[in-house]
Amino acid sequence: MHAPLLARSRRTRRTPFTDRVTAAGVKAYTVYNHMLLPAVFRSVEEDYHHLKSAVQLWDVACERQIELRGPDAERLLQMTSPRDLSRMATDQCYYVPIVDVNGGMINDPIVLKLASDRFWVSIADSDLMYYYKGLAGGFGMDVQVSEPDISPLAIQGPKADILVERLFGKDIRETKFFRHKTITFQGQDMVIARSGWSRQIGFEIYMDGTRHGPALWDHIMEAGEDLDIRAGCPNGIERIEAGLLSYGNDVTLENTPFEADMGKYVQLDRVPTCRARAALLEKQVPDRQLRAVEMSGDPLPACTEPWPLLAGGTHAGNINSAAYSPDFKTNIGIAMIEAAYWDAGTTLVVHTPVGPRDVLVRAKYWI
Repeated sequence: MHAPLLARSRRTRRTPFTDRVTAAGVKAYTVYNHMLLPAVFRSVEEDYHHLKSAVQLWDVACERQIELRGPDAERLLQMTSPRDLSRMATDQCYYVPIVDVNGGMINDPIVLKLASDRFWVSIADSDLMYYYKGLAGGFGMDVQVSEPDISPLAIQGPKADILVERLFGKDIRETKFFRHKTITFQGQDMVIARSGWSRQIGFEIYMDGTRHGPALWDHIMEAGEDLDIRAGCPNGIERIEAGLLSYGNDVTLENTPFEADMGKYVQLDRVPTCRARAALLEKQVPDRQLRAVEMSGDPLPACTEPWPLLAGGTHAGNINSAAYSPDFKTNIGIAMIEAAYWDAGTTLVVHTPVGPRDVLVRAKYWI
């Protein structure tokens, strides 16, 4: 039986790299920020092994940039985040929880500071731009909120640094983690950050993809041929091993940063202008929180709906992401677990589409 096809319309946008991705043999897409995001090339498992051994080029143009520009840019950003942004340097990237007035997670983007009055909010999968436009208009703020024509590419894998030095020089290879540099390459201005949605060596290239994207794709692929470069994409197995959260799967608007185990990014004593500050002060001790879990038995199918966790006959939480890890030879997952059951070593039972499995709560993720 064949899986249903995705019926495309103008509401689901192509990227500047879609033709290259198609030529590379993409087998499946998902939709992310109303754009196509490659999900599988050869197979999830084969893509996983290659990501952890070589180097891949990812079309992540779906990581849309919300540009906040003007005298009130930082003020607007700080109103929506409990992380203190006042000490952020102009070459830094911050992983930032974005919350509504009640402390619910709206997004978990990477924020790039380009100047004292200019930020790119590189968003996860939600329509955050409208929230910023509403706040800016409602509070009469002096800030422009826009989506610039910026289409990121990611170079990920243990050989990524070799390729990046070959392409852009030693200075870019030596960029510190979560820092970025602006360069001019073959006549185009680009921002290159030491970041990416994997636990491998990674860089993200932010540029005008409409004008320059396909040519740069071809140049990168040619330069990495001897490194076994392939077109790739974020890999569900590797990201669960690393504990990298997927907004909309592991975390939603119903969760606070504390429930998302992002407490280290909440600095309520230093963010008096954050609109969620009062709500988050009351929610610092969560009733549930994300944990890494292992599940017994044969490889499980993909987790596309929450799988309920039970302690005896009592609901203990849900597994929201799961995969079989070939390297660790076990079923792995990310679960939202109630406080009484989240301690490492606790055993639970999960109800999966193929029956119940024993579950062990872990102290940490795998990589």
